Amino acid sequence: MDCTVFEAVESRVRYYCRRFPVIFTRASGEHLWDADGREYIDLFAGAGSLNYGHNHAHLKARLMAYLADDGIAHGLDMHTAAKGRFIEAFEAFAAARTRGKYRLMFPGPTGTNAVEAAIKLARKVTRRTAVGAFTNGFHGMTLGALAATGSTSKRRGAGIVLSGVDRYPYDGYFGPETDTIALIERYLQDPSSGFDVPAAFVVETVQGEGGLNVASTAWLRRLTALCRRWGILLIVDDIQAGCGRTGPFFSWEDAGIDPDIVCLSKSLSGFGLPLSMLMIREDIDQWQPGEHNGTFRGNNHAFVTAAAALELWDDPAFRANQEALTAQLDRWIDETVAALGSHGLAARGRGLMRGIATAGDEVADAICAEVFQRGVIVETSGPHGEVVKFMPPLTTRPDRLATALDHLSEAFASALATTPDTLPAMAG
Repeated sequence: MDCTVFEAVESRVRYYCRRFPVIFTRASGEHLWDADGREYIDLFAGAGSLNYGHNHAHLKARLMAYLADDGIAHGLDMHTAAKGRFIEAFEAFAAARTRGKYRLMFPGPTGTNAVEAAIKLARKVTRRTAVGAFTNGFHGMTLGALAATGSTSKRRGAGIVLSGVDRYPYDGYFGPETDTIALIERYLQDPSSGFDVPAAFVVETVQGEGGLNVASTAWLRRLTALCRRWGILLIVDDIQAGCGRTGPFFSWEDAGIDPDIVCLSKSLSGFGLPLSMLMIREDIDQWQPGEHNGTFRGNNHAFVTAAAALELWDDPAFRANQEALTAQLDRWIDETVAALGSHGLAARGRGLMRGIATAGDEVADAICAEVFQRGVIVETSGPHGEVVKFMPPLTTRPDRLATALDHLSEAFASALATTPDTLPAMAG
């Protein structure tokens, strides 16, 4: 088989296959293999949906046993043993990491479904219509989540005016001298600012698609306090930054905040199976039965692997490996930025959700293409596609990460030798 069948039949909308134009046939851990048997080290991890790598043995064994026993696959929102086991495991797991009491809601199986449900609930609870979103945020491709997304190119694809969202400046958007929380509060205090008090703010602690911008602990705490003062709900979109990607399981744990609603998806199933979930503060779970519905709210195969994935967090070896990878990646990024400082590189991100900002999409694309030829898969992010993004599975072996980083060093040197050194003007 070659790629002609896809090019002849699939829609032009396909994207990642253009970046990585091979046919993949097999995957294990941090590795992928193509139809020619060539091995690739995966530092993309399914856009963050494979935090535990491909076909993790513990998760796979649980799923295969469940399938062999004819376990329920599709269950709408009915009670099933698989869902019950996951809920019990997650409740105990979350109780050790959060201070609030949360109800769990399973909307449709993708991240954008979770964001849509969160926004809908916030409007119902507060009886307000506006939602506050942030510059460079990304929350999904359906209309409500897309309205909260900053990317002009993504929003343009809707074909209609997207309304109901006010855009506020993220931490550091105007540089370190501007206090964006004070600015936001001033908007809310001024009845002629044009900003109504929103039902909720929806925020990523680390902006995955927006360029790996990081909200500081102080900024997140002040945003939370602002929400409490104004009776605004705080929605944390932890779809990409959660499930251990930035260090702790919940990206907001270390900030010590208490979100009203948390959106989870991507690596929640741990196996690449579609699953999304809302954590809803108990007192705002004001849905009427069936008020928010959907056919695929009961992916029991995903419940099985999600419960198994939580068990990995009790393994000291898993946590030690995650910490070792983080330190290894941090060192390499610091050394690379220092060594190639004349090219205007800048470190981005946190934990194992890291990146290096370059002079623009031409540079970042050249680096990604060059390193793919060397057998490493990475992608870009940022408003200009200028950030080379690194998201290795948390289970990656340090020696394999070292090999990938060596290839990346070669790709950076090669690409920067033939591309411009200046950073582009950032769009407001």
